[in-house]
Amino acid sequence: MRTGQLAIPLLILVALAAVRPAHAQAPTNPNTAPRPVKPSMRPAPAPAPPVASKPGGPEPDLAFGAFQRGYYLTAFLEATKRVNAKNDPKSMTLLGELYANGLGVPNNDAEAAKWYGLAAERGDREAMFALAMFKIGGRGGPRDPAEATRLLTAAAKLGHPAAGYDLGLLYLDGQQVPQDVKHAAELFQMAAQVGNSEAQYALATLYKDGRGVPQDAREAARLMGLAAQAGVIAAEVEYAIALFNGSGVTKDEARAAALFRKAAMQGNPIAQNRLARILAVGASVMAPDPVQAVKWHLIAKAGGAGDSFLDDFMQKQSAGTRAAAEKAAKPWLDYIAQTRS
Repeated sequence: MRTGQLAIPLLILVALAAVRPAHAQAPTNPNTAPRPVKPSMRPAPAPAPPVASKPGGPEPDLAFGAFQRGYYLTAFLEATKRVNAKNDPKSMTLLGELYANGLGVPNNDAEAAKWYGLAAERGDREAMFALAMFKIGGRGGPRDPAEATRLLTAAAKLGHPAAGYDLGLLYLDGQQVPQDVKHAAELFQMAAQVGNSEAQYALATLYKDGRGVPQDAREAARLMGLAAQAGVIAAEVEYAIALFNGSGVTKDEARAAALFRKAAMQGNPIAQNRLARILAVGASVMAPDPVQAVKWHLIAKAGGAGDSFLDDFMQKQSAGTRAAAEKAAKPWLDYIAQTRS
C-alpha cells in the first residue's frame, strides 16, 4: 500500500493573522455541514477580579491573566497601563492581539500592526511572528514578503517554533530565500523538538525521502507518529500507511485501519481510498464489506482520489450493493458538492 509524495502545505502564504484559523474539515457526522464561525459581536466581559501576588514574589501579569480568562476589556486597560508605565513589549504584543482580533476593542489592523511593530523592535518574538503574518497577508498595510522573511528569521533565532517551521517552508521551496533543503530540515528539527506538530510532519517527510537529511524510515515513522498523535491529518494517513506496511515501525494493521478510518471521517480523500481498499479485499483485522468499500470509494473519488482497481471492483458488485453504497455516500457527496459551489 503506497501513496504519492504529499506536498507540505505552505501555510504562511495564506495566513492572515497571528493565530492560524482551523482548516475546514468534513464533519464526523456527514449529515451535518459545518457553519462558518463569525467573530463575536457581543460586548466584552465585565472587568476581571484583581489577582493578588505573593509578598516578595514577581509582579503578576494582570493583563495576560485577564486575557486568558476572556476579560478582554480588562486586559486592554491593564496592558495600556503597563505600556505607559514601563514600555513593556509583552503588553504591546497583547494590545496588538486585541486589536487584530477585535477583542474588547473594535478590530483595527493598522493599530494592531503598530503595536506588533513596537514590540518587535523591543525584541518580542511573538510580536515578530505576528507582524510577519500581517506582512504576508497584507493586513494593516501592504504585503511585504521580504520584511516578513526578515521577521520570521529574527523570531526563529529567538526560538519561536512556528516561525522556525514557516521559515523552513520558505527554504524548502526557495521562496524569498535561496532554496536550501538542509537548512529547512534544521529549522524543522528545532521546531519539532519543542513539539510543533506541523514541523514534525514536515521533517518526517524529509526523512522518508532522504531530502536534506539521511533517509531513515524509522525516524520518519517516529516523527509521523508524533504528528499523528497531535491530530495532523496528513500525518495520520502517512503513519497509517507505515503501520500497514511495517515501514520503519512494527506492522500493525489494526492501528492502521483505525487511523485510516479516523482520517477518512475527517474528509481526507487518501485515507478514504485506503479504507475502501481494505474493505474491498479485507485484512487480518477487518472482513470485506462491499457496500462500505464502494461507499468510501465514491467519496474518495469525489474528493480527487480516483482508483481504477476500485472502479472495477464496484462494477462487479450487484445492483443492490451499488445502490446501498450510493445511498450511504450521498450525504458526503452532497457536502463535497456544497463546499465546491
